[in-house]
Amino acid sequence: MIGVSKLLWGLETESDGLRYEDPSSKVKQIKHEGRHRNKPVVVWNATVKCNLSCRHCYSSAKLSSHPSELTTAEAKGLIDDLHEFGTPVLLFSGGEPLMRDDIFELIDYASGRGLRTVLSTNGTLLSSEITSNLVEAGVDYVGVSIDGLEETNDEFRGQEGAFRKALRGIKNCIDAGVKVGLRYTITRYNAHQLEEMIDLLREEGVDRYCFYHLAYSGRGEEIQKHDLSKNETRERVRSLFTMSLDLYEQGEDIEILTVGNYVDAPFLYLYAKEKLGENRAKKIYTFLKRNGGDGTGETIADIDFRGNVHPNQFWRDYTFGNIRNRPFQKIWTDTSDPVMKGLKNKEDYLKGKCANCRFLKICKGGSRVRALKVKGDIWAPDPKCYLFKEEISG
Repeated sequence: MIGVSKLLWGLETESDGLRYEDPSSKVKQIKHEGRHRNKPVVVWNATVKCNLSCRHCYSSAKLSSHPSELTTAEAKGLIDDLHEFGTPVLLFSGGEPLMRDDIFELIDYASGRGLRTVLSTNGTLLSSEITSNLVEAGVDYVGVSIDGLEETNDEFRGQEGAFRKALRGIKNCIDAGVKVGLRYTITRYNAHQLEEMIDLLREEGVDRYCFYHLAYSGRGEEIQKHDLSKNETRERVRSLFTMSLDLYEQGEDIEILTVGNYVDAPFLYLYAKEKLGENRAKKIYTFLKRNGGDGTGETIADIDFRGNVHPNQFWRDYTFGNIRNRPFQKIWTDTSDPVMKGLKNKEDYLKGKCANCRFLKICKGGSRVRALKVKGDIWAPDPKCYLFKEEISG
């Protein structure tokens, strides 16, 4: 996750300590020192059940729950383990996590153990009652996924009315005092609506936008042909950078982030060098180096509904172990697994243009999932790297 607004013009956020080891921010931050340092943010796919059927769903969610889902007691045991390990953030995802009957109890339990709690939802179930329950449980942030304007979103998500329900859910969060943001996966279906979506949500009072590159996982693998080309991706990412600066110049403190393609990091550095000058670009590079590039197997982890531990939420077909058999912290620190060992030492394993790229330390090769799905090799370059040869070599 790359904080475009933080890096381009200095917007302070509570995540600055975690991402950039920047304790200078005046806003309240997620702890970044001591027991939390270098510990992964954990995504827990709490259920496979979902009320929608989205074309890009990385977890291939279903209309019903699975009998192997972790029980309430097992989930609380996991939360205890994550607390002991020093995990700073637990992201409740799915499927649709609001379809778990015990979701408020588990958010409350995690919050009580000192974890920052984040909910990733399609937003359609965020009634006033639900958002009140989330507030009472102590949720810190709600990310609502909307993938285009009304017709586009509803077709993409397989349910008429999903767009309006999600907007109402966002409004309910804002009215209840819950910090809420947009999650938007860019594909050929919706890339042309980016600016309109930002304008719409600004009117709704949303001040945080996370733009995801398509992950080739689950049903997302089935729509690879609808992903943007390298040049199209480059153009859309550049437009995001420009929009962030434009919003700043208009006096709006709106946070823009990109997720899922760490080539955005060197591209942001190059953009800043062009638009803001060498000094600002150098400062950005320093922050990006602290961030460390793609955190798969290092600063991001995934646990699925069965308790299987994966390198990240998009890499579901490789498992390091199950928390029913071993604690998460034992699994995550066990480098006897060759993939885990490699992920924790990516610079020694990456091949091709990545191995000699001058931006290796701030990118770390991008998506291993896309490399595996397209090239058949987890250490091959991310096929969505859109930098030009002369940019890579300097």
